[in-house]
Amino acid sequence: MVLTMQQPEVSVGILSDKEIKIVFYGNFITSDTYQYFNGKYTAYIENDKIILDNGKDKTKLDNNTILVPDDFESNSFVLRDVIIGKRFHWEKKENQRFLGSLKFIIDKGLLTTVNILPVEHYLTSVISSEMSATSPPELLKAHAIISRSWLLAQIEKSEQFKAKDAAYKSEILSETELIKWYDREDHTLYDVCADDHCQRYQGITKLTAHNAQDAIKDTVGLVLMYNNKLCDTRFSKSCGGISEAFENVWEPEPKPYLTKIIDYKFEPDGYDLDLKKETAAEKWIRNSPPAFCNTTDRKILSTVLLEYDQETTDFYRWKVEYTQNEIAELINTKSDFDFGNIIDLIPIERGESGRIIKLKIIGSDKTLTVGKELYVRKILSDTHLYSSAFVVDRENIVDGIPQRFILTGAGWGHGVGLCQIGAAVMSEMGYKFDEILLHYFKSANIKKIY
Repeated sequence: MVLTMQQPEVSVGILSDKEIKIVFYGNFITSDTYQYFNGKYTAYIENDKIILDNGKDKTKLDNNTILVPDDFESNSFVLRDVIIGKRFHWEKKENQRFLGSLKFIIDKGLLTTVNILPVEHYLTSVISSEMSATSPPELLKAHAIISRSWLLAQIEKSEQFKAKDAAYKSEILSETELIKWYDREDHTLYDVCADDHCQRYQGITKLTAHNAQDAIKDTVGLVLMYNNKLCDTRFSKSCGGISEAFENVWEPEPKPYLTKIIDYKFEPDGYDLDLKKETAAEKWIRNSPPAFCNTTDRKILSTVLLEYDQETTDFYRWKVEYTQNEIAELINTKSDFDFGNIIDLIPIERGESGRIIKLKIIGSDKTLTVGKELYVRKILSDTHLYSSAFVVDRENIVDGIPQRFILTGAGWGHGVGLCQIGAAVMSEMGYKFDEILLHYFKSANIKKIY
């Protein structure tokens, strides 16, 4: 992608299903046949055609058909039963309203809806979906810049892959190891998805205050760059006190602006901060050292965390307990391997934040080392473990088989880049958006590109 002074558009995958309920508010026109749609419709696939049915008439559309509003500012559409928090503990469905165009795609036997709109309108929704639109202005401005940078970097990356016509490799499998990471491989028919796998995007559903719009207006076209290239800016809820390096979570390509940072004004006393060492990581995780993201201030948390996020209160330090039956069923089901009973979970490699990058699973029937960070979290929870920064205690060992496992952990999410809760605390303490950004993204610089 060549950066110009023109604002680009983004395509966002919203919902895939066999049948999708839609309500058009205002006229939406097909880009090819110039047909008008207004009101309630059900969309589904019939004989490889997309059908829009309003209960009276059925209209056939081709794959990749785009419906464009005749008035962008006043027209909108609602998609019913959009899944949010996919595969997380708070997964649910809600109706969501969107501005911009609507594209229909047939993919793997399902109908997929894609929202196409200008980047700045998309970003207004993102920073309201990721957190409360009433969050502190400096936090919202910082988040607007990293969300914009990440989005444009992903679009640029996709175009590079298309130009190379190369398959994206995100798994390394051998007799003794299974290493997986999750990033670009899922989205080839649109730029980004609407859920936590990318950035939360819930249309204009969550726009409840002007702070988000003001933050976008005040930062239009501003991005983070390093060596005159867009920064692939990442963020998570809570780093747990120290941020993680990019290459330990995604592809093994270090990024100088996504490295270890101490999430505080100074290094806490009494800790060895080389958390790659097991003894240092264990002390760090079992205790609660000072950090920007180490807060229980409900006022701050309520501005950063949306209602369903606030169901989680122990994000900085947490504990999960499993019986032998529970952990064996989880691992065997999620990994598609039969480990038998789980005998031990041994960290083989930790990252800068103490997050486990490689975990050796010893079972009565199989032993395998797995990674990276997200795969470890996936196979140790029905949804996603809060983070992979944890230590393991085994209890009630009978004939060599522990009957209970206790995981004590730190942080919420992958821990790379901006720590949302830490940034919220910094904002409340009076830090400006540029100070927040340069705290989390060392060596980066802020530049206006359009």
